[in-house]
Amino acid sequence: MARATKPAKAARKKTVKNKKGGPNPIDIHVGARVRLRRMILGLSQEALGKSLGLTFQQVQKYEKGVNRVGASRLFQLSNLLDVPVQFFYDDYDVNTGSRSFGMAEPDVGDAFMKFVNSPEGVQLCRHFSAIEDPQVKKRVLDLVKSIAETETAKKKN
Repeated sequence: MARATKPAKAARKKTVKNKKGGPNPIDIHVGARVRLRRMILGLSQEALGKSLGLTFQQVQKYEKGVNRVGASRLFQLSNLLDVPVQFFYDDYDVNTGSRSFGMAEPDVGDAFMKFVNSPEGVQLCRHFSAIEDPQVKKRVLDLVKSIAETETAKKKN
């Protein structure tokens, strides 16, 4: 069997790029879903990396879509993060190549996911889900809605 040359080996290691030269949108989406689930569980990149036998830098590259997550690693992640493999592909629109996250407008979906993926978004979701009283949940939602409406009105003026 012929040995692969160094350039051939390097070519195999590269992430598939989109037409503009950046990472493939699916790889970015899968990475964002890894990050979302990791943050929901309250895991650091270092802790997840240790569980996978990787450095936190490698986890970081997966989450940014810089490096592609292979099939066996995706299966390992699904077990560690306690989600089905499909979770990592959820909300990705294969027809448009965009992440609409169930929203009518992709930009709204992107802004929503950016917030949900932020430390504040994860904390808000975690603490809100700990509230058991439906009336208290409704009051919190009413408060947040009122604040958001005030902010929107300020921007219009």
